[in-house]
Amino acid sequence: MKNQILVLWLLLTQAAISVTGDTNSKPTITEEELKQKLTEYLAKRKEENADQAAEAIKGTIVGGTRGNAILDFVSGAPVKERIIERAPDIFDYDELSKYGYSNLATPIMGLVGGRRSVYELMGMEAPPLLGPPPKKKFEKLKFDRTGEDDKARYTGLKMGQVLDDNIMGEALALANKKAKQGDEMRPKLMEETYVQPFADKRNVGPQQTPDWTAEKLDEFAIQQGKSQAWVRRSRLGEFVKDPSETLNLSWEDRLYTLSTASLVAFAFGRATPKFLDMIGTVDNADGFTDILKIPALALAFASLGSSIFCAARLAPERNRNSFTWAIKGLCGGPLAIQQLRELDPLITRGEEEAATAYARQQTKAQPLD
Repeated sequence: MKNQILVLWLLLTQAAISVTGDTNSKPTITEEELKQKLTEYLAKRKEENADQAAEAIKGTIVGGTRGNAILDFVSGAPVKERIIERAPDIFDYDELSKYGYSNLATPIMGLVGGRRSVYELMGMEAPPLLGPPPKKKFEKLKFDRTGEDDKARYTGLKMGQVLDDNIMGEALALANKKAKQGDEMRPKLMEETYVQPFADKRNVGPQQTPDWTAEKLDEFAIQQGKSQAWVRRSRLGEFVKDPSETLNLSWEDRLYTLSTASLVAFAFGRATPKFLDMIGTVDNADGFTDILKIPALALAFASLGSSIFCAARLAPERNRNSFTWAIKGLCGGPLAIQQLRELDPLITRGEEEAATAYARQQTKAQPLD
């Protein structure tokens, strides 16, 4: 029985696959309907004078987003300028979509074998095929270190020209004119204006190592010096790290915390009188718990007062963290106050360096025995 069910399931699966394949392979429209639609498309092109609009596209410059950071990021155009040298063909898929017949692209590819066969179907002469693209030529980059071809590398006056007042005056006048017009005083080098060969697409890879010139090295060194000076100034204003400025409690503070918490819990616990009656060590359990509440309240208020006193008074006076010492005061009580009073005020890194330098000077100034 199971084998018969399995065979029946396989037969049904094969039948479904064959039906689906027949349905998918069947064209949506016939060849005559496609020819009729294409005739309507040609009539619409004639009404809208599409041939003249297509000829107007020839010679248009597209792309050229190099140097524009915004267009390089959001635009899909090529970064290098490109001239459209040929008008689009009549049955190009872009032209079909432009005039509202994009639904014919799939039947053209599946029914007649592509847009080149449509010309034969419509009795029209097909446009000539484009040949292979011309081989790209590129200019090799030559670094002129002597200034023979690259006049921008050595643009200063020679020693003899410096002594000539007329040449010197012309150079100064030209420099003033460029400054007023906002032009760059230094002309660009050949390698700065060089365009990388075959750079038609955006460079999505890592940036290349820049060509470090002497001027760029000087500028980079100045920027690094400013950054390091800013970091040093910001660090000089920071306080020196102190182990006491952490939330680590000493063993005295921990013992005080455990004692206070145990006494408060035992004095105010509802089960304490029953526990004392059970063990029979105290005759009047309620009276004994009332007596224990006095030191428990005293320790609790001492912890709370120590926390407020450390955070509001002692910590700011010593440049300490108020929050840290508020927690320590709450846990350690008067012990935390004593610890905070024994600590010296925190100093900044700048003050520490100044003190160290002063100590070294005093050591050098002392005469040797």
